[in-house]
Amino acid sequence: MKKVHTQIEQLIARKKPGALIFPTDFRGLGTETAIKQALFRMVRNGMIRRLTHGIYYTPKKDEILGELIPGVEEVAAMIAKKERVHIVPSGADAMNRLGLSTQVPLKLVYLTDGPPRKFKVGNLEVRFKATTPKRVSRKGKISSLVILALEETNLQQMDDLTKNKIKRLLEQEDPQKLKHDLSLAPVRVNDFIVNLFKFDTTMLK
Repeated sequence: MKKVHTQIEQLIARKKPGALIFPTDFRGLGTETAIKQALFRMVRNGMIRRLTHGIYYTPKKDEILGELIPGVEEVAAMIAKKERVHIVPSGADAMNRLGLSTQVPLKLVYLTDGPPRKFKVGNLEVRFKATTPKRVSRKGKISSLVILALEETNLQQMDDLTKNKIKRLLEQEDPQKLKHDLSLAPVRVNDFIVNLFKFDTTMLK
């Protein structure tokens, strides 16, 4: 039978540059200690890189930018997939993704129906904040982000320009998905969106 280190090395050699690696990928090949020792040796010999605690990746180089590290969103999505939980951006990040804010968050916060956790990708802190299943079960790609953003916004102080931007964004959403997501939204957010379409009810029929 092949040694744990040899088996893991062969599996990693087949991965694409920039692929994320977790110790749990190799469960069944050996003990947790043996797996971690194998990964540690591969970091030392340059075969893989350590991104943060418990997460590694295969080196990837760009001719101009040099060595690249995996993106934060990719890492967060992979962690959620591994842990079989759902994650969605928090309000500040949702605002930024929708183009409603130019402020880049100093740390990224995702809401999750799984356990809370923190980790770093480079100098950026990422946090999974536990929330109710309802907040991560919305269907619309646009409407879910809009509702998440509005949940953490002072709606009374929002200017007309921003309201019009939000209305235009929601007009791109599937009406059925918007209706579904509104049914899971807080009352104040539901009322705010309904008022945006009070003279154009086609989206909310």
